[in-house]
Amino acid sequence: MKRVVRLALGAAMIGGLAGGVWSCSGSGGASATPPGGKPRETAVTVAAPTMADQKPREYPGIHNAVAYHEGLVSGSAPEGEEGFETLRAMGVRTIISVDGAEPEAATARAHGMRYIHLPIGYNGFTEERRVELARATRDAMADGPVYIHCHHGKHRSAGAAAAVAASLGLETPDTGVERMRVSGTAPNYKGLYACAAGATALSAATIDSAPAEYPEVWAPSGYVKGMVEIDEVFERLKEIEKAGWNTPADHPDLVPVAEAGRLADLFRVLAAGEYVKRKPAGLGEMMRQAQDEAQRLEDRLAVNGTDGTDAAAAGSLFRMVAASCRDCHAKWRDAPTQSAPK
Repeated sequence: MKRVVRLALGAAMIGGLAGGVWSCSGSGGASATPPGGKPRETAVTVAAPTMADQKPREYPGIHNAVAYHEGLVSGSAPEGEEGFETLRAMGVRTIISVDGAEPEAATARAHGMRYIHLPIGYNGFTEERRVELARATRDAMADGPVYIHCHHGKHRSAGAAAAVAASLGLETPDTGVERMRVSGTAPNYKGLYACAAGATALSAATIDSAPAEYPEVWAPSGYVKGMVEIDEVFERLKEIEKAGWNTPADHPDLVPVAEAGRLADLFRVLAAGEYVKRKPAGLGEMMRQAQDEAQRLEDRLAVNGTDGTDAAAAGSLFRMVAASCRDCHAKWRDAPTQSAPK
């Protein structure tokens, strides 16, 4: 049974990551000692980012840290023990992950912090998820500083933190959008920017309408389902490629950089999953290679324009990902000696 911490659950959470594409319309504290953890130390020995910062801060094991309000920081996933030590020294009590990968909940508990896992997509998130994030953050902030992270801390966590700050009436939507730029959120992530720009202050009654419990770890529902999602993202990227790596006229919901980011995220989550861990090392290595190539495609689409040269470069990277998938299928999926995944 999954451990559950006080502070939020919504049935829509499970559909969040699996759905692939999120959208925005555009327009009580818990105990200080987490279950299974050690009592919190009250001394703060590491200075947290401030709203005056005009560039992200770097810490041991924590990267791209940016304040969205006093006591609300966005950044990268904690790296190893030193990342969690940094957060504890910063006074953080609750970590909220909006990433698809499984959080290191046990490590957080060992350092006296709790995890809440509410994955969101690269295209933004639903109104229901906004209320859930607001409820989780509001309740957690009553107990101490909150740290929101995705993987790199540039895009999804920034959009979530900006929307939460506006939803709780802590900052204006415009301020949130400006903080996203400090985090380095690429302008191509239009859905995330729309979620932040369209976030209005929620009433206490609306926030209270969200359930008050959330699991600290949510995991994808299986390897096969993840592979199906990868196939779906590939089909969407093929349509984007036909449009010169622009949003297709007949599919205005498709954002090139968001789809590439989703692909990289899926490879990363599956590579870290139990099914791959049970297999020979070669499968995980091929998954990570495909992830690296998909990440390069996302980086290209996030930074560069879409003239002929950049479109050609993006196409080349996409074909590299496709080639890696074909090689992996030939060895692990199509070979008659391979057992079917469960």
